Amino acid sequence: MMPLVTIANLDKAFPGVQALKQARFELLPGEVHALMGENGAGKSTLMKILAGIYKKDAGEICIDGIPVDITSPRAAQDLGISIIHQELNLMNDLTAAQNIFIGREPRRAFGLFLDEDALNRNTADILEHMNLRLDPRVEVGELTVAKQQMVEIAKALSFRSRVLIMDEPTAALNRSEILELFSIIRQLKANGVGIVYISHKMDELKEISDRVTVMRDGEYVGTVPTASTTIDTIISMMVGRSLTETKSEVPDLSRHEVMLEVRNLSRGSAIRDVSFHLRKGEILGFAGLMGAGRTEVARAIFGADPIDGGEILVRGKPVEIGSPEDAVRLGIGYLSEDRKRFGLATGMDVATNIVMPCLGRFLSMHVFLKVRAIRETARAYIRQLRIKTPSDSQEVRFLSGGNQQKIVIAKWLARDCEILFFDEPTRGIDVGAKNEIYKLLNALAAQGRAIVMISSELPEILRMSHRIAVMCEGRLTGELPAEGATQEDIMRLATQRQSITTDAADAMIRESTT
Repeated sequence: MMPLVTIANLDKAFPGVQALKQARFELLPGEVHALMGENGAGKSTLMKILAGIYKKDAGEICIDGIPVDITSPRAAQDLGISIIHQELNLMNDLTAAQNIFIGREPRRAFGLFLDEDALNRNTADILEHMNLRLDPRVEVGELTVAKQQMVEIAKALSFRSRVLIMDEPTAALNRSEILELFSIIRQLKANGVGIVYISHKMDELKEISDRVTVMRDGEYVGTVPTASTTIDTIISMMVGRSLTETKSEVPDLSRHEVMLEVRNLSRGSAIRDVSFHLRKGEILGFAGLMGAGRTEVARAIFGADPIDGGEILVRGKPVEIGSPEDAVRLGIGYLSEDRKRFGLATGMDVATNIVMPCLGRFLSMHVFLKVRAIRETARAYIRQLRIKTPSDSQEVRFLSGGNQQKIVIAKWLARDCEILFFDEPTRGIDVGAKNEIYKLLNALAAQGRAIVMISSELPEILRMSHRIAVMCEGRLTGELPAEGATQEDIMRLATQRQSITTDAADAMIRESTT
């Protein structure tokens, strides 16, 4: 079978970085080809060259065996190549149809007026071709993230795309939405569309892809058939070594000081009478289905959201937390699940981000910045956390997701926070970076930091926690000792309501086994 896409010996350099070295890739018609690698491996750079966003320095790209020069996104679209980025590129106040055909709207009366009927009709044809029930006239802002993803796919198909690049398409989707997306992908496969699928979720790759190509440090490592290749083999190809995931023995923390105690915390229907405690050196895992209220509890304790009632004690003393500033002053840090929006100033450099919560310490006469002290502090945490960056003056937006997460951790360590909330600490980062974050959390606990870890990945919860608190619909439904706990134990507590079925619980377990 003639490949749809053949990439050979591709090179790409940025100032100070050789992003791609003799990179290779092949995509067949009607194939889902997974592209894997750690953050910074070159996956996105390779696909952005194919999509016309970057220009190659050397190498060859062939479409249907014919060499092509892709100089712009428009040139890529003309060749039938579309890319769907992890961060969706839609306008919420426009309808689905308007988003799909923006700039290419059908017109009537000598091209003077838009033809809304034809616009909606053309969109309906595409959606029907995808077997998707969606009103072309609905405003995109009213849709779920999953449905917005479908609009992006429809937009790509409106260009008659034969090659569809999907970058972390399920990052913000729940299991039922993922199944809906997979149904669309299988439909596209049946129609001969070739799909490049970039994801860090190993279980998804096993479920949806035909082949896997692995990259490391900008170079091609190998291509393997998904069905006959183990996840451990793929991980080893990605990181160049095997990763051990053995759980250390759970220490007895019963005599350790209680650093944080929460009594009867309430906030509307989001948080309902939640009580728990956290000891020095402990990692308390917070588990539950999406919407269970875990993030809401963390934000309320951190002062980001107001509470209706309840009491918070730090080191046994009742405290009033009316704002994040109050929380930070009490030694509480919160690492948001959306690090780019709430955790980082991505347009600023590494050093500034690290010292931002304690910038007052680096002022001379309350006016002038102590630049040398800022740099020394930042470099100390760069070394301690092994943050991969060319320098402390590098803008954070140019770093990988795993290194960005380490910078968020560094800033709270610089502020000397003893109570830390980690909300989905490994979301969107690769398996090698995950392992480093796990080691870092264990090291922080060993130093006496008290940690609450919120995670939707049950194996992660079971591996990292000393105790596990489980929530459902704003309530704390139970606590489990990590020793001997199973995914089924957690799911029984996470589904303690009539409207959640056993099938939904089973689906959540399958989703979490990454």
